[in-house]
Amino acid sequence: MSETRLQALDDALSRLSEADFVMGPEWEAVHEICQAHEGEKPFDAAHALCHRIEGDTWNAGYWYRRAGEPAATGSFAEECAALRAKLNGS
Repeated sequence: MSETRLQALDDALSRLSEADFVMGPEWEAVHEICQAHEGEKPFDAAHALCHRIEGDTWNAGYWYRRAGEPAATGSFAEECAALRAKLNGS
């Protein structure tokens, strides 16, 4: 998996966080990156977050399963921070 692609996802997640996790251009950017890399677990996990933000819990559950992750129950900010920590090897 390319470091450049992971960095792009991390940057997009940062912008989504700064936008307070609302549906809009930052959400779209994360979603588009994730769709382009379906089947890669970090992207599938971020895809789950996108659908959780959207309020589509069924679809979010699908992406959590694809990512091999349990469904998140904390805040969007907590989930995003955990995703970003994994992306950055923390």
